[in-house]
Amino acid sequence: MHSAFPAAVLAAQTAAWDRIKHVPFQTWLNLGICVLAVVLVLRMWRTLRKFNDFAPWIVSAIAAFMILCYWTYNRNEPTFLTPMVERLTLLLPTKSKHEQELDRLRKSREEN
Repeated sequence: MHSAFPAAVLAAQTAAWDRIKHVPFQTWLNLGICVLAVVLVLRMWRTLRKFNDFAPWIVSAIAAFMILCYWTYNRNEPTFLTPMVERLTLLLPTKSKHEQELDRLRKSREEN
């Protein structure tokens, strides 16, 4: 009975390694970028914290606002945030509205 246990463990490790080998390269690249981003954010947070206790919170709020504006303009927000971004499109510009306005201006120039 004892000799079957190591063989089962080795078989399980081989099966896990085979599954890992089939993971696409893009997934590993995305995972590496995420880990690097977390490390950079933590280092920046600590650096800003040495500067001032409120500095990391101010920078975080500005970054969140910029991301929200980007999502609103391009309409590529996560699906669970769509109701909130829909409300923001009344206040903030969107790419489709901007393109419609440009088309309207071009047509008015062509008529003149």
